[in-house]
Amino acid sequence: MFLTQFLCRYACLQKSFAVSGFGGAISKPPEPCWIDCLRRVSVCHGKCFSTKIVLGIETSCDDTAAAVVDEAGNILGEAMHSQSAVHLKTGGIIPSVAQQLHQENIARVVQEALAVSRVSTDGLSAIATTVKPGLALSLGVGLAYSLELVEKCKKPFIPIHHMEAHALTVRLTNRVDFPFLVLLLSGGHCILAVAQGVSDFLLLGQTLDIAPGDMLDKVARRLSLRKHPECSSLSGGKAIERLAQQGNRRRYEFKVPMEQHHNCNFSFAGLQSQVTRAIAEKEKEEGRQEGQLLSCIPDLAAAVQHTVTAHIVARTHRAIHFCRRKGILPQRKATLVASGGVASNQYIRKALQVLTDATDFALVCPPPRLCTDNGVMIAWNGIERLCAGLGVLYSTEGIRYEPKALLGTDISEEVQKLPSKCQHQIRCEK
Repeated sequence: MFLTQFLCRYACLQKSFAVSGFGGAISKPPEPCWIDCLRRVSVCHGKCFSTKIVLGIETSCDDTAAAVVDEAGNILGEAMHSQSAVHLKTGGIIPSVAQQLHQENIARVVQEALAVSRVSTDGLSAIATTVKPGLALSLGVGLAYSLELVEKCKKPFIPIHHMEAHALTVRLTNRVDFPFLVLLLSGGHCILAVAQGVSDFLLLGQTLDIAPGDMLDKVARRLSLRKHPECSSLSGGKAIERLAQQGNRRRYEFKVPMEQHHNCNFSFAGLQSQVTRAIAEKEKEEGRQEGQLLSCIPDLAAAVQHTVTAHIVARTHRAIHFCRRKGILPQRKATLVASGGVASNQYIRKALQVLTDATDFALVCPPPRLCTDNGVMIAWNGIERLCAGLGVLYSTEGIRYEPKALLGTDISEEVQKLPSKCQHQIRCEK
């Protein structure tokens, strides 16, 4: 019974993060599996490049990023301007502020990435840009700049789905063949899907309310972790992870969301409410006002992180059962890819490793720096689409950004219909 072991081992896992790395989740990066194809090269300023080179531009949220990547998976140049320091001061992302900062920095970031790569715009095969999903005002900046650049340079344009880019990043760093199960965890999204091809996804489940990163950020703000000496410069999720290492998660018990729902969807809003009530009760008990640091913060952080992890693992376990039952993935040695900013949390990764070890899956994660939003993943998604001949536009007329967009074909209702025998198995293991 893997999940029982998983719950029992958490106290030990918490301590192990201080000395362990990625729990075996990341293997040595070989070349992507499909690039044994065309190997023609050209020489530019003394550097050798594969034929196809893509500039990727990312502005879906609060980071302005750009990168130049070739079809062999070489990152030729990249640059980024992070807005995190600004948004930490305001307690969250203000869309109009994010828009202004994107406008102020996008030209410089793109030019810096090109300069580092030593590839001129003439040497580009295409320009790829995030157009969905994300903050409308932020997406608009990236799209407007990109369309001007495309028109000026007369290059093909490749519109990119932000979550597709996260899902495919692993193929830049590891040998991962289709199909594979992918878990995308971030500040704005929580998705379980099967990647069957470059632009072919089956959506198994997603968050019904808020994303795990958003919930952790809100809990961190409610705990005023910016005032904590160890967390003043950390995002909410990173602050929770750091303090949780010092805490005892058993001192607080929060209900794992959706335990009676037999699907692969997620929900974090109810958990946030549980935690908010616990904080208010503790403030009353200690005689503190909202905004003052509580004495039990590490224990609360550990309990919150544990409950989020248990929820994620339970839904992922169900996805594995569904895919095996339907023959969507190989019966043995299938792959689970975990990506997105929250997927860099080492406690979550270690728990996913326990799950995959017990279910004969291989857990593969991109390096932490490529889990968060970046230009590399957009450029790489552009390379994948360019090589596959998918979504490469030679006319940009009518292109629009989309703040909300599903990833692939939604088959979540089929997951709900999984036979009761499998439902009982998962319930008993808890």
